[in-house]
Amino acid sequence: MPPPLTAKDLARYIDYTLLKPEASRLEINKLCSEAREYQFYSVCVNGSRVIEAYALLDGSGVKVSTTVGFPLGAADADAKRYETEVAIDNGAHEIDAVLNIGRLKEGDHQYVLRELRDIVGAADERPVKVILETCLLTRDEKVLACKLAVDSGAHFVKTSTGFSSSNGTIEDVKLLREIVGPKFGVKASGGIRDTRTALSMIEAGANRLGTSAGVAIVRALASSR
Repeated sequence: MPPPLTAKDLARYIDYTLLKPEASRLEINKLCSEAREYQFYSVCVNGSRVIEAYALLDGSGVKVSTTVGFPLGAADADAKRYETEVAIDNGAHEIDAVLNIGRLKEGDHQYVLRELRDIVGAADERPVKVILETCLLTRDEKVLACKLAVDSGAHFVKTSTGFSSSNGTIEDVKLLREIVGPKFGVKASGGIRDTRTALSMIEAGANRLGTSAGVAIVRALASSR
């Protein structure tokens, strides 16, 4: 068995997240300051905050992730592509894009695949995480969505926006990992607020965690060792 994760190890799994619509400049400053201090993998912010997050984290080793088509995934495909291009121009290192759930459910798989490929192309070789919103999908739809994400050239599948009817589960993470295999990324997000949940998601197969509770999670692990 591998040795247990240290607090420093756990921090490198975390995309430290602030996506609430009322987030202020002061809160973004705090997010980035804490991300620097704890050396999280990235911060994840809305598109209008990418420029300031990039400036605040310059030279820190912490990356900037941002959302596209968030939180519904139902925007026009061209709008999503353009949103991705703007985010990259503004300094984003990674893109978290919401899948078009309605198109997937009605069987328009070519539309979904074409849209994802456009986003991947616009990301210009930066990692793209495809948010599936697993709580809205059947098992078969989760399988299909994962396959489309892999075929599109994306780099991760992600469970949830955190803004829908419920969050991703450990069972979802296990399923996504089973479908995409060992080398593709799986990001667990939504409702990860304590160390136990974070470690359980990693054990289930997640290699990235989206959470707004990163500081509490890492501190709790450090104090328990």
